[in-house]
Amino acid sequence: MELIVDGITKKFEEKIIFDNASFRFEKGKIYGLLGRNGAGKTTLFNCISRNLVLDSGQIYIQDESQRNFDYDNTEIGFVYTMPHLPAFMTAYEFVRFFMDIHSKKITSMKQPEDYLLMVGISKEDHHRLLKDFSHGMKNKVQLLVSLMVQPPVLLLDEPLTSFDVVAAHEMKEMIIKMKAKSVVIFSTHILQLAQDLCDEVVLLHHGKLRSIEAEHIRDKNFEAEVVALLTEEEESIDEALR
Repeated sequence: MELIVDGITKKFEEKIIFDNASFRFEKGKIYGLLGRNGAGKTTLFNCISRNLVLDSGQIYIQDESQRNFDYDNTEIGFVYTMPHLPAFMTAYEFVRFFMDIHSKKITSMKQPEDYLLMVGISKEDHHRLLKDFSHGMKNKVQLLVSLMVQPPVLLLDEPLTSFDVVAAHEMKEMIIKMKAKSVVIFSTHILQLAQDLCDEVVLLHHGKLRSIEAEHIRDKNFEAEVVALLTEEEESIDEALR
């Protein structure tokens, strides 16, 4: 299975975000999406999840020889930087509700409390309102429900930034397991996180998507190379990546 970004263009007024950008994301890999502030990382995620409409080009899911241009946004797991959770529900109520509406996709026999404990939400917090959760705890719940349904595509916008060391390690392990069944893409500014988790790094710069292959990700000069690429002018990048 692959997520295909095919010649997409998107701009807001006069600002060009994507300029005929293309890329193929494969199941079985974790991709780190790197780019400068304002490059369009979150915009790309919103286009993939159908929250935004492209100006031109197309994004589709290809499974063997079948191309799915009309995939539903429920097929995309999207973990936002700022959690989107119902403040009026408790953690237990929300996970139970999520399990009910996605019962056909969730095959595990786990109970809501099992899932919550799995991501480090202690029993005394299961029946607290989500509005009273810390930012990090909300992010745990948000990531949890995306992982529960094992979507074909999982998008993580700046994950793990609000987690403590133990929780971040637990989330990393869950994300690594997800790549067996999903295309996993996460945006980050933390190069060490990209080096730890990624099979491939994708640069979004000057409206284009370009790959840094796996063998370069753990080079000692990786950080310097990425910084150099993201500060180069557009006409120099193609030559630098060869």
